[in-house]
Amino acid sequence: MVVIRVKPAFLTLLILFTHTTSSQLTNPNPTPTPWPEQFHSIIFMTTNGTKYQKVDLWYDWPNGRNFNIIQSQLGKLLYDLEWTNGTSFYYTLDSNKECRVMHFPVGILAPDWLHGATYVGQKNLDGFLCNVWEKVEFIIYYEDVVSKRPVSWTFYTGMSAHIMTFEVGKVLDDPNWQAPVYCFKNAAEQEKANDDKKRIGIAESVASMDGPYHGRLNMRSIAMNLTAAI
Repeated sequence: MVVIRVKPAFLTLLILFTHTTSSQLTNPNPTPTPWPEQFHSIIFMTTNGTKYQKVDLWYDWPNGRNFNIIQSQLGKLLYDLEWTNGTSFYYTLDSNKECRVMHFPVGILAPDWLHGATYVGQKNLDGFLCNVWEKVEFIIYYEDVVSKRPVSWTFYTGMSAHIMTFEVGKVLDDPNWQAPVYCFKNAAEQEKANDDKKRIGIAESVASMDGPYHGRLNMRSIAMNLTAAI
């Protein structure tokens, strides 16, 4: 009788190959990694190579809040504070004390907001090999193949976000989430104005906002577009 001895190293490789092949057959396309429930990210945004902005993004899903601190190039510093109950505060902390309060029919993005996105392949972007997904023809999302961290996302308008830092678990202290007192001044008048705009339609309401709020594509607008597509 001839005894065939299989080297352990070869056997290990055979098992790994079989497992990998089986996984590829059952799940041929990768899925986007859900966002961590809390993180801080510094993002540079541009629209077709113009209108540069630096955004400090604080995402805090357990506490139902999301904060975009937006510095436009040679422009004003805008605070965009979003709550999961649909309320958003857009304000400045300069001497002008600008503030706009808006109420939307959607909350902040859930960590798995990319669920159901269509995988479109791989692409090298910003020096990273990325898996790429498209969601409802509104946003294209790039994720680093190795680290599974977001690298960039691009809106249908041409506005793109490039992720500079991604700090998982980093949380902004609670006092920083409080909108200034002047945001609540004449709240009844603002509420009536917002109700009137709701009758016209939320999309038209957002499009009609003037000044630094015009054309904002933030986490709230992503949520609105994804909800509208369902």
